[in-house]
Amino acid sequence: MRQLLLLLALGCALTSCAFAPPVDRDTERAMTEADAPGRFAIFRREGERIALTKFVDGNAVELLKDGPATYQAMTELIGGARRRVDMESYEFDTEEGGKFADLLIAKASQGVPVNLMYDAWGSFETPKALFDRLRQGGVQVVEYSPFNPLSVADLDLNRRDHRKLLVVDGAVAITGGVNISRVYENRRRQPQGQDPDDQRWRDTDVRITGPVVAEFQRLFVDAWHDQKGPALPPTPTTSRVWVGDLAVQAVDGAPVDQRPLIYRTLLVAITLSRTSVHLTTGFFVPTPDLERALELAAERGCDVQLIVPAESDSHMALAAGRSRYEDLLDAGVHIAERQGAVLHAKTAVIDGIWSTVGSSNLDWRSVVFNAEINAVVLGGAFGQQMEAMFQADLAASKPIDPAAWRDRPLGERLDEWTARVIEVLL
Repeated sequence: MRQLLLLLALGCALTSCAFAPPVDRDTERAMTEADAPGRFAIFRREGERIALTKFVDGNAVELLKDGPATYQAMTELIGGARRRVDMESYEFDTEEGGKFADLLIAKASQGVPVNLMYDAWGSFETPKALFDRLRQGGVQVVEYSPFNPLSVADLDLNRRDHRKLLVVDGAVAITGGVNISRVYENRRRQPQGQDPDDQRWRDTDVRITGPVVAEFQRLFVDAWHDQKGPALPPTPTTSRVWVGDLAVQAVDGAPVDQRPLIYRTLLVAITLSRTSVHLTTGFFVPTPDLERALELAAERGCDVQLIVPAESDSHMALAAGRSRYEDLLDAGVHIAERQGAVLHAKTAVIDGIWSTVGSSNLDWRSVVFNAEINAVVLGGAFGQQMEAMFQADLAASKPIDPAAWRDRPLGERLDEWTARVIEVLL
């Protein structure tokens, strides 16, 4: 069903002439500073210039390395909420969404303001009755970019909220790639070729405490107001006391509103890299600029490695990404496909000190259409944790051999060519 709906967006995308945003000036400026002393200062200065938001010092960040760990952290946070719960998710399905609905309604019954925003497309198959139950239970609910057949002229199937965010009491935020979906409860590895929704899924979130949480709270409020949601209670005032030693930046990407900030930030970080670029993504359909940035990093001696899915709920996205492998491999980029799970994480660690975890994939949708949210973290100790997680995924992945890849069957090449024609939609 979701693939069919994606294809229905073809006309919208083509008539709107979707193009990747220009990044030449961003990367040219970054190249002039890439070899200057003070790596932290360079990453920080360039990141703030692009995203137009500051890194905030004094935070603690905990990696949540899969869906169950994220759900446990979310459940504990919601259960302990005293002042407010703000939740945003692309998917909010019947099974897992039903469990969280119970938690949110229980908290609302205690007099705590609870607000939920979900995407109309991502939650297309969720019965309206579930959201009605939430509203009846005292939860304020907003549907992002709803489908209104009476307003065809204003219909924009590509304006989607792909963000995943939970903010509790203005003090703790959880963000990353984890949707509210039953797929994370699939614990056993299934034979390859089974329905992806019945496979085990691999994802990543972060739990953030400290002064930067106020920035994530602001991004939720801005999106809520943009969708003309009901009035929100006053935002909880938060302490500016340092709780850790990490500098964190909250970055939102809203390309349809001329804010492709996550994409531009990543391109600049890759341009600044001098030792390593380690990327993990659930959807790999790169723009020409991203492909070139990776090739240039490899050519100047960086260890550039990508971990991408071997299986996906979008066969065409897999094929479109694979159509790019040969050029990347020839340039010295290493590519490995994750085995034993459907990879959905969206993470990066560059030079061991610049890290990001969020909702934004390395694909055209995240670059030109979707509203996204990422946490960017500066710090060597956290970078080491990200590297350890990357290496664990790499150990569970199958490297793509350049020689064998060049000899792949003609049928696979035809699939790749077909998918590449509509890669902007995937």
